Parts: sequence; structure tokens; C-alpha cells
Amino acid sequence: MYIGSTGERGLHHLVYEVVDNAIDEALAGYCDTIEVRLLADGGCRVVHAGGKFGGSGYSVSGGLHGVGVSVVNALSSRLHVQVHRDGSIWEQDYHLGVPQAALAKTSKTDVTGTTVTFWPSEDIFDTVHFDFETLRSRFQQMAFLNKGVIITLIDERVAEEDVADADADGSDAQAARTGPKQVTFCYEGGLIDYVAHLNASKKSDPVNPDIIAFEAEDGERSLSLEVAMQWTTAFSESVHTYANTINTHEGGTHEEGFRAALTRLVNEYARAQKLLKDKDDNLTGDDIREGLTAVISVKLAEPQFEGQTKTKLGNTEAKTFVQNVVRDQLA
Repeated sequence: MYIGSTGERGLHHLVYEVVDNAIDEALAGYCDTIEVRLLADGGCRVVHAGGKFGGSGYSVSGGLHGVGVSVVNALSSRLHVQVHRDGSIWEQDYHLGVPQAALAKTSKTDVTGTTVTFWPSEDIFDTVHFDFETLRSRFQQMAFLNKGVIITLIDERVAEEDVADADADGSDAQAARTGPKQVTFCYEGGLIDYVAHLNASKKSDPVNPDIIAFEAEDGERSLSLEVAMQWTTAFSESVHTYANTINTHEGGTHEEGFRAALTRLVNEYARAQKLLKDKDDNLTGDDIREGLTAVISVKLAEPQFEGQTKTKLGNTEAKTFVQNVVRDQLA
């Protein structure tokens, strides 16, 4: 099972796969706005989803498995694709991955982009009800991780309480709806905004006034890294790591590289400045990271995820890459 489960987690992963394609398009410069719409009939529509429906796609793509829309198509009772390209609109419908008719050119257009609308199969999933808060939280993370990209989530569904109230007084459920729920996220500062957001929720003050941030890329190995960090007066550390926008709760090689480089750098500095004497032991990693808020985001062509929930990065090249970049940037 490419999506991990047929429960709520797998259901929402369908949305993430389509949105990840749209993020790829945005990062390639083909769009700057992504709209996700939860339809009243249970479907989900993603506007400006990208060009990875088959074919080679991009060298580095977001997502846990990188299977794209193909797996969404196979697990949907219906999927409709509409492509605006080269002055024409092309459309096609699928049922459980099988085309229901030939690709049709329906009309002319002066815009470009792709819209994917799908309805998860009730015969496959335990539930086909998308949770607004789950998606809202995920899309906010994605907006932080992809600076400048605008992500809008719109919920057109009639809330269950609205339906119950309408049934009770005999009114029409559609009329009882007060309007779609909507949120929009866009962070021009990217990870800097993310760290500021995380620290704003703490009962602590920044130690260093400016958030430290840097990024690097290795085109030959299809590796990229973004880091933002700031120490605070808090007693505990708050380090968040991501690989291809997936929240790696269990850490992994990218976090190991960051920790190792930071510990070594601080100890080297402390000894060079005579803050530590020759007889003194080195500072531990825990001591150094006390009060630290950091976000580490890596992107790589072939991520290897480990652990029970597949949220631990296992690529050895990520450790050396992160370790070298952190050392070069902070030395």
C-alpha cells in the first residue's frame, strides 16, 4: 500500500500527493497559488496541481513516497483531470485508475494549469471524510517550508451540526450553511517565519535577536538544505526536521548531521575563546541545544524513510551533506 493505510492517515495522504505535485510546479516557477477545495459531495479539488501524471517529472519531488497522482487515481471511485495547456482545455475521467473515455479537447483557454478532482473509494477506505483541521495544519507547514507559495484551503461541505439544525426546524440544509470555511497561508520568510511562529507560542524570550538562517544545494547529488534557528530562554530544545516536506518526527540522518556539526562547532569556539579550559570536558549536545528552536528541511531525489511510521530519514548522504553545510555556514 503506497499510502501507508486505508484509514484517515491514508485518506489524507491522497490529498498530500496531489498537493505535493502542485508544490513541485510552484517551485519550478509554473504557479504561485495552490487551491484545495473540499466539495460538498465528498470530493477534493486541487487547482494548479503539477505535471507529474506519469513521465519522469522532477529530480526532487515532495512527499513521502513520490507516487504522485497515479496512486490517487487507482484508489478513487472517480478522478477528473482538466489541463489548460497550449491554448486548449483537455479533460479525462477515470474510475479506479481506468480511463472512462479518451482524452478530450473540450474548449479553448488563455491560461495554463491543471485541476485534479477526486472522490476516494468508499470500498477501499474506512472513511472518506476529510478532516479540515488535519489538512489546515499540514498546509500551514507546507507554506512555511516553501516560501512565497500561497496555499488556500476551502471547505464547501455542510457541517453536520448545520444539517441537524436544519432537520430540526424543517429548513433546507443547504440554506443553513453560513458559507465555506477558508484559510490561506503564505510565508515570504519561509523557515525564518516558521521559527518565529514556534517561538511566539513559548513563554520564553529570544537569546539571539536575529534568527540564523541559511540554505545550500548540491545539484550533482540532487540535495538541498534549508535551516533556521534561534536560541531562547526556554529549558528544552524544539528541533523540527523535514525531508521532502514530510515531518520526520523520528529524526534521522539529517538531524544527526545537524546535531553533530553544532556540537563540534560550539565546543571548538568555546576552546578557541578560552571559555573551556584544557582540563574541562566538552559541552554536551543537550547543553548546547538547551532553549534552541530550529527547523531543518532537506530535499533529496530518493528519500529512504524508516521506522514504524516511516518518519525517520535513513539516507547516509544526507548526514554528511547537512554536517558539512552547517559547519561551513556557522564556522
